[in-house]
Amino acid sequence: MSTKTEVDPILAEVVANLLLSVSDELGLAMIAASHSPNIRERRDCSTCIFGPEGQIIAQAPFVPMHLGSMVGLIDEVLKRFPKDTLKPGDVFLANDPYRGGGAHLPDITAVSPVFYKDSLVAFVADIAHHADVGGMVPGSESAACKTIYEEGIRLPPVRVYPELGEDDGVTQIIMSNSRTPEERLGDLQAQMAALHVGVRGVHQVCDRYGADTMLACAEHFLDYSERRMRRLIGRLKEGTYRFADYLDSDGFQDTPVRIECAATVKDGVVEFDFTGTDPQMDSGKNVPMVATLSVVYFVLKMLLDPDLPPNSGTYKPVRVVAPEGCLVNPVPPAAVGARATSCGILGDVVVGALVQAMPEKSLAPSGPHSLCTYGGTLPGSDQPWVDYETFAGALGARRTRDGTDAVRIHASGSANLPVESMELAYPLQVLRYELLRDGGGPGSFRGGMPIRRDTRVLSEGTILSTTADRETHPAGGLEGGLSGAPSAFVINPDTPGERSVRAVTAGIHLEAGDVVSVRTAGGGGFGDPLLRAPSLVLADLMDDRISAEAAKKVYGVVVKDGAVDERATARLRKRLARGTGNV
Repeated sequence: MSTKTEVDPILAEVVANLLLSVSDELGLAMIAASHSPNIRERRDCSTCIFGPEGQIIAQAPFVPMHLGSMVGLIDEVLKRFPKDTLKPGDVFLANDPYRGGGAHLPDITAVSPVFYKDSLVAFVADIAHHADVGGMVPGSESAACKTIYEEGIRLPPVRVYPELGEDDGVTQIIMSNSRTPEERLGDLQAQMAALHVGVRGVHQVCDRYGADTMLACAEHFLDYSERRMRRLIGRLKEGTYRFADYLDSDGFQDTPVRIECAATVKDGVVEFDFTGTDPQMDSGKNVPMVATLSVVYFVLKMLLDPDLPPNSGTYKPVRVVAPEGCLVNPVPPAAVGARATSCGILGDVVVGALVQAMPEKSLAPSGPHSLCTYGGTLPGSDQPWVDYETFAGALGARRTRDGTDAVRIHASGSANLPVESMELAYPLQVLRYELLRDGGGPGSFRGGMPIRRDTRVLSEGTILSTTADRETHPAGGLEGGLSGAPSAFVINPDTPGERSVRAVTAGIHLEAGDVVSVRTAGGGGFGDPLLRAPSLVLADLMDDRISAEAAKKVYGVVVKDGAVDERATARLRKRLARGTGNV
């Protein structure tokens, strides 16, 4: 937007919220029309309204991982399709993380320009995670992929027919590469229908206020968002703060992989410099730059003000430096499909650096989600099926609060797939779904509890792939807190045929009746467990969050007849403290 106009700030707020509601309506329309459980139930999708120059004006609050995916999207479209070639009704698709797509190939982005009285006034876009876009494994996501060529079909921004029927050439290419083509067509058509809702909504705002007023209000709101972010950054203690953590490995070797960050706060600007991070890997655990931006933006919102609007103004005082070719800014042909689990550790690193400037917001490291993809054919038919499942980890403890149980962390954010929906759609049966006892890292405040889910496979020849982290490097505690539980995958648990599988696998063949047990990673604890209030330890014991053994040996709390024995507890805690100096 070129010229600045005096705008009533109240009107600017009204128009900005109207545009946000349009973005939200766009997303709800896509969810309602989608065919796959991954979009319809898990809501693994996002929507956005851009200004005519590509600046983010309104992004609806769906999946935080897509915060960075929208940055630079319009620039990539306009590189291939200049403004003077655009026309009403145009639709562009992209999924290449290196050229205007999402953060990995299953995230397909759809974009339309919005014209009002022959003038380009906006762009509307949606992004949706498609359950399968080809590649070496069902679900198109595995850390075992060594290059992006193994992860599925790649689309730079391409123009498609607005109706996006089966006769569209691009649609045919996508369907031909997917194991579930009809589902892909239905979800793509849902994305197209949602774009129509977005275009109509922007038109309605223009009808009510005029296009010039809408654009002036949007520019005013972006300026306001920038000032608000600068004020929040300005309250932080200036300096450079460093933190590092490790991925377990690249998925093949057993060598830990380092992520390092230096956060510099100065003059209302914060810079995150990832120099010192290890090089990109021959593994799908690399994090493309758009995902790195998503994590940085999410952590800033979480720590500074969760109500910060996700727009270009908010992001302007934030700088991200990542050497080209490192694992948080890889270059082609690096695989990036399993970037979300790595983003969990990346988020811990960003938090660990930034909270040194705001110690009251300290947060122990967290447990990222685990991923399973299943694929095969439905019993009694040759119809293919693919189930893409992520299982929540847990948030680390804070200085004054326990960590949050069973939650996706640091920008990953999609919803839980209800068991009923999963069992209706796929030949799978859930036998056990629970919080994992003793999974949260002990501390004066306990880390969040991870989950355990056991699933029986009902069809022969099912293919399983897994991805997780924090298996060998669990989420550590802070200030005397202890680590959360490590992640694990077990096939046929508690049977003579029980076997553990590594965090990164691809193409495990399962038979009908096999059971897959997923145990996600727990959050780290904060503070000495011996300083946890005995009443909280008792409550955890009664709620089956911790075992009687942990209550006594880790927390030093003696429980008799359902109550804390205060004298015995005091004696035990003294003995434990004398014996180790800490627990």
